Amino acid sequence: MGSTNGYPATLTIDYPLEPRNRLTTFFRPFVAIPILIILGLLSGGAAEWEASPWSVGLASAGLVVLPTLLMILFRQKYPKWWFDWNLNLARFATRVGAYLALLADEYPSTDEEQAVNLNIVYPNVEAELSRGLPLVKWFLAIPHYIVLAFLGVAVFVCIIASWFAILFTGRMPTALFDFIVGYMRWDLRVVAYAFILATDRYPPFSLD
Repeated sequence: MGSTNGYPATLTIDYPLEPRNRLTTFFRPFVAIPILIILGLLSGGAAEWEASPWSVGLASAGLVVLPTLLMILFRQKYPKWWFDWNLNLARFATRVGAYLALLADEYPSTDEEQAVNLNIVYPNVEAELSRGLPLVKWFLAIPHYIVLAFLGVAVFVCIIASWFAILFTGRMPTALFDFIVGYMRWDLRVVAYAFILATDRYPPFSLD
């Protein structure tokens, strides 16, 4: 299954301790429309996040993928501002995804971290990244796509269950919260490996 210790892509989301907002929870897909438009524009109109029933989040269309691949292949360089763009787009998309998945009531910020703590370590390209591996990382990650697709169905069920739980109790069950966050964490590691190209370490099959 692989170890998550020291993996260069990490994600934690603070569990909300205050009673949840039932009104915004009930209308969450509609309340999120303005921020979804902004995310779609930043992502070239091709944003997709498997964990959300509304297909929102991060796809390679908004990331600097092909230019980064070519720079690593021919120059063994990863321009820092390209990395910073990819990192901050991932952070923004994750905040939007967390809001849609009912993990937080705070409206997603375009720049502030809020309750979503996502980090990807900037690589030392010459020492840590192979020149040719970025050409096949997307292919090597196929087993993860398959597992994440099945887990995405479970996440969808968890989001629906959480919606009812928040409406009736004002709380989201911690087990559902942890499972959804674990899925997003797994997905982030795959994105960091196959598309952001920040590491050559194969993503572990783990929600931890």
